[in-house]
Amino acid sequence: MKKLLTLFAVCGAVCAAAAAEESAAVPAPATMEAVEAVQVNLNVVWTLIAGILVFVMQAGFALVEAGLTRAKNTSNIMMKNVMDFVIGSVCFWIIGSAFMFGATKCGFIGTDGFFMDIFTTGDDWNWTYMFFQTMFCATAATIVSGAMAERTQFRSYLIYSALISLFIYPIAGKWAWGGGWLADMNFHDFAGSTVVHSVGGWLALTGAIVLGPRIGKYGPDKKPHAIPGHNIAFAAIGVLVLWIGWFGFNPGSTVAGNGDIGRVALITNFGAVAGTLTAMFTAWAILKKPDASMTLNGALAGLVAITAPCDIVTPVGALIIGAIAGVLVVLSVLAIDRIGVDDPVGAVSVHLVNGVWGTLACGLFGAEATLKIAGAEANTGLFYGGGFHTTAVQLLGIAAYGAWAFILGMITFITLKKTVGLRVSAEEELKGLDITEHGNDAYAGFQIFTNE
Repeated sequence: MKKLLTLFAVCGAVCAAAAAEESAAVPAPATMEAVEAVQVNLNVVWTLIAGILVFVMQAGFALVEAGLTRAKNTSNIMMKNVMDFVIGSVCFWIIGSAFMFGATKCGFIGTDGFFMDIFTTGDDWNWTYMFFQTMFCATAATIVSGAMAERTQFRSYLIYSALISLFIYPIAGKWAWGGGWLADMNFHDFAGSTVVHSVGGWLALTGAIVLGPRIGKYGPDKKPHAIPGHNIAFAAIGVLVLWIGWFGFNPGSTVAGNGDIGRVALITNFGAVAGTLTAMFTAWAILKKPDASMTLNGALAGLVAITAPCDIVTPVGALIIGAIAGVLVVLSVLAIDRIGVDDPVGAVSVHLVNGVWGTLACGLFGAEATLKIAGAEANTGLFYGGGFHTTAVQLLGIAAYGAWAFILGMITFITLKKTVGLRVSAEEELKGLDITEHGNDAYAGFQIFTNE
């Protein structure tokens, strides 16, 4: 009898312990609210940090552009990259965000008005998200700077930078990210291969076409002449800074402080390293030397290409996408040079060509079903059994963004050329924009260039 009672006591204790453990595993309502509050705060903190990393990319763009151009234009380039961010921040708040996140499907302003109160009122998340999106807007405008470097009037630059931030970029962003018509079709561009980079690339192309090549770029035989950048160390440091910033650009686009950010960061890195390697070897094969500027642009090309699909591809897919991007950027730089478009830093090849490639890659390498991501059927690519529909939607988006940015770019730059003027005089170009546009020299006291 004693043994039986002891057995009952032991069983009772075990059951009580199990019940207590089960009760502890299911938080009380108050505890669940606390957990949700912590997660919201994690999302805010991570998105804010990511936005700061994207802001740091402005320094990277400035260094790359300055390094790949001539010393006599360094102050001008630094000024433009600073003002991109300043103008973009104000213009996006005044009206750009209303275009991008207002009620209409196409992005044209509806009843939301100016100064986008839906962002700057309410809970803390709205402030953070507005900050994060402002960083992206400034990046889109910065891309144009490189292709038009060394011969653009500063006042004209300020005007078109404002126009890009006010409506050209925000309306395009609405289509995919603001609940617009392409979003309804499941067009996929996670962090902006097209929304940011190819839009900026199309605008850069139109600007370079309307502006015309730098003096001395093409000889009487129409063959391109190299105009070397003055500081490859600047360019290399700039690329590394951009690489760091991209870990805010892509993982930050999760806008959630959870385990997804590590996976997206790793995929982003794979795209960059593959692009760097293949660009170096492609340049080595064609130019007979492992050209530094081509290699550096290969890293950027890989980063641009992996930006759209970084949330839905495997590591192998990322390596393939980045590898193709590295080859494309070298071939594109050489081809664009030969057709008479002067792009001093390769901005069109990096951002337009590989923005298009990365967006298309979503329709080919999307592996949501393999990765078991929620909503797997929506963006499973052709190579993973998703059929051609996803690829067709991606192609439609590429075409729509290309038409929008190219047409608006042409209208913008031709209008500026016919009114306030777009290009500096030949004399100003030869002297350098530092002295003629700003009245100061980035390397005061050091004559490290000739006015040729």
